Amino acid sequence: MTDHNNHHGKKKVAILIEHGVEDVEFMVPYNGLKSAGMEVIVLGSRMNEKYKGKRGKLSMQADGTTTEAIASEFDAVVVPGGMAPDRMRRNLNTVNFVKEAIQQGKLVAAVCHGPQVLIEGDLLKGKQATGFSAIRKDIINAGANYIDEALVVDGNLITSREPGDLAIFTTAILSRLGYGGKDAALPHEKDITAEWWKLADAWSGSTKSDIARGLNTALAGERYSLEALEKYCEKESDPKVLSLFQEMIGNKKQHIQQLEGYLQKLGEKVSLAANVATQYAKMKAALIGSDDIYQIRCALGDVQTGIGDIGNLCTMYTDPVATAIFKSIYDDLGKYEQRLIQLYRPRTAAEVKPPKPTTGAAVS
Repeated sequence: MTDHNNHHGKKKVAILIEHGVEDVEFMVPYNGLKSAGMEVIVLGSRMNEKYKGKRGKLSMQADGTTTEAIASEFDAVVVPGGMAPDRMRRNLNTVNFVKEAIQQGKLVAAVCHGPQVLIEGDLLKGKQATGFSAIRKDIINAGANYIDEALVVDGNLITSREPGDLAIFTTAILSRLGYGGKDAALPHEKDITAEWWKLADAWSGSTKSDIARGLNTALAGERYSLEALEKYCEKESDPKVLSLFQEMIGNKKQHIQQLEGYLQKLGEKVSLAANVATQYAKMKAALIGSDDIYQIRCALGDVQTGIGDIGNLCTMYTDPVATAIFKSIYDDLGKYEQRLIQLYRPRTAAEVKPPKPTTGAAVS
């Protein structure tokens, strides 16, 4: 059998694919490894199958299957995320292939939901690992120490959390396969000042205009909710609610500053939609009466809409800086949602009066 584990031969890397894979989580490592001159083999679960990405950008025929593949012939295995790992983990051949690779000391790199395959193979016990926030509990329950960082390396295991981490994730794989250093012109994986989005863009990730679109979407949402909150404050008479609204206003202003600052740094303009968001909020808020409970409910509705919208943005772009801004907005919205609920529930409960007990006729 050919020994691929030498420093002179071409490195051979398997990248797993399934329907519903997060497109960029396949494309960025795939293109990064190929551009470094490595032999990249795409492995699916079935022969003669064309696999489609979750967002419709990717459509690819696999080179082979995990049934035929022999782990010892590869230097590394990459497990992308999306909805694909949920299918991968149900395929015994795929799980066994990854298991053998880990046991043989091969480099295994999983991103986002990718660690679900490692969980299925009981491969995370006692390991340091990360993954998408939605599977944090699953990773902990599998016996790992979950670390919320862009890159977590434990021996031959590499894990990352989301599309925003992809350039760092791919660079970490490349450097451990002997492609790195000054000659490769790649930043160090720990370099937080590097423009990682440019590297991801070169490997078919988000372009600068894609990232600007995401920033403007978030900016429109934050400007809208800021204006709405200022209008709610004008009509609010409950001091506790008013205090929370004012705190939220300060928080929105910080987010707006971050979003506008990063757009400026990228040399991009604020979109028309972001500029008219405040006008729309003024019109909507003008229709709201001065009922205190109704205003809390409106604010809660705005926050919940924001959580949905910003949650989508958190997983859409291969830029760690934009993703970090979106995640901080998402986390803050989640905290304010809970605080609004704590104010809303007791006030609505007070309005629901229990029925008066009926008194029957006295029995003589």
